[in-house]
Amino acid sequence: MATDEQQAAALPAGVLESLEGQVGAVLHGDGGGSGVRAGIACSRFNGNITWRLLEGALAGLDELGVARSDVKVAWAPGAFELPLVARSFATHGAVDIVVCLGAVIRGETGHYDVVAGECAAGIQRVQLDTGVPVAFGVLTTDTVEQALARSEPGPANKGREAAHGAVEMYRLLRSVMI
Repeated sequence: MATDEQQAAALPAGVLESLEGQVGAVLHGDGGGSGVRAGIACSRFNGNITWRLLEGALAGLDELGVARSDVKVAWAPGAFELPLVARSFATHGAVDIVVCLGAVIRGETGHYDVVAGECAAGIQRVQLDTGVPVAFGVLTTDTVEQALARSEPGPANKGREAAHGAVEMYRLLRSVMI
């Protein structure tokens, strides 16, 4: 359930429709995932959490009509390695979108900052360099409890959100090219 702050920050209903006729085109990524080929790069580190994110991502792809036969899952050792897996998916043309799933939980050392930052930067670089939507479904939390809360089954699962975002970006980019 959305908090009051989340609701206050959300795009108001009807705003996009209100632009119709005011600009040449209003582009968005609406539409299902039928025919979309998805690669999922999932970290084995913090595996109980990433497994839950993977289940959420698969549920999200199912909701959008992406066929399970069009989904490939690759397991990386940790979040730091996800950008390389994403790059491999994106450059070989076998997928239309990539969803990266991981969990980086703050510990007592600076390891968290390096891994989380480099993972995010690498994933962003892959999508900018290849033009393939690469979704950041990597949790960066202070505690295991926070990570478990963000990976619970249901609409707030961050793996599900990442899958939805990747399909939406694919549809948006396709509409821009038309």
